[in-house]
Amino acid sequence: MTMKKLVFATLMAFGASASPLMAGEMVGPGVISTGLQETSVAITADGNTLYFMLSDMGETDDTIMVSHKKGKTWGKPEVAPFSGLWHDSEPALSPDGKRLYFVSNRPPHPGDKSVTASMAGHEFTGKNLWYVQAKAGGGWDAPVHVDGAMNDGAMIYNPSVATSGNIYFSAHRPDSGKAYQIYVARRTGDGYATPELVPLGDVANNRMDPAVDPAERFIVYAGNEGDSLGRADLYIAFHQADGSWGKPEHLGGDINSKSLENAPSLGHAFGELYLSSDRGTEVAFPKKQDTAASLQARLSGPMNGSRNLWRFDIADVLRAHGIDH
Repeated sequence: MTMKKLVFATLMAFGASASPLMAGEMVGPGVISTGLQETSVAITADGNTLYFMLSDMGETDDTIMVSHKKGKTWGKPEVAPFSGLWHDSEPALSPDGKRLYFVSNRPPHPGDKSVTASMAGHEFTGKNLWYVQAKAGGGWDAPVHVDGAMNDGAMIYNPSVATSGNIYFSAHRPDSGKAYQIYVARRTGDGYATPELVPLGDVANNRMDPAVDPAERFIVYAGNEGDSLGRADLYIAFHQADGSWGKPEHLGGDINSKSLENAPSLGHAFGELYLSSDRGTEVAFPKKQDTAASLQARLSGPMNGSRNLWRFDIADVLRAHGIDH
């Protein structure tokens, strides 16, 4: 797809059907996807409520937002009722929609300090895993900290929940090597087991942002397996009959670009994939003479190189691996 066609795709209505794999469409251009940083989609089963992370360009101020669909368009996002005070990010709904998980630097328990982490001698904002439980009459209960080994190290990111209750996430832990890796914390009768490294290959390669199929048949994630087109691309790995994970495959079509692609999540329609990308409009020089107004519009719009939310269809990829629903 040329950049001209890519820009055209952003103008498509979000409700329009996408051609398999190739035709990506921006989610809510100018409303959800803006000149700021938007990542990490969590969408309800009816497709009418969407949670996402909104950040400044440096991603030092993350907040979880929510938008409701009005007809075929998305309404103006608002701060989610459980967010807005702390460094909250990466919302993820459980398959049954009864819990929304997210990560935050908020104090784990009353009287605690906010969470910090350190790596290679540098201290920075840490993240622990939290969730909110859906109320019977609508809305969410107060956030609950997930206690246990999952939050060791204060570097847990991008949770993704399977129907089994197993939680996949990315983190830097003692067996991660120098980069980040993907882990699974298996649900037990009284909580979660100690996280296990998901064996996807050499730990020298950075792997983050898992999006697990609810039935755990496949996993999509961001990283670089040696053939990334940009800083990070999206890959898919399939669970094998013997319980191992197959060799990660680079997703084709227009899903990946020379820009950064990350934070994948799965929608409820078969093959529906959301992701974040900072692909932008390419400017050829000499360009058409700008005015102050045209320059301001282009540099502050969604295609200014900030991260935006995109929707793709990977149904053909899944069918090629024997998955048809």
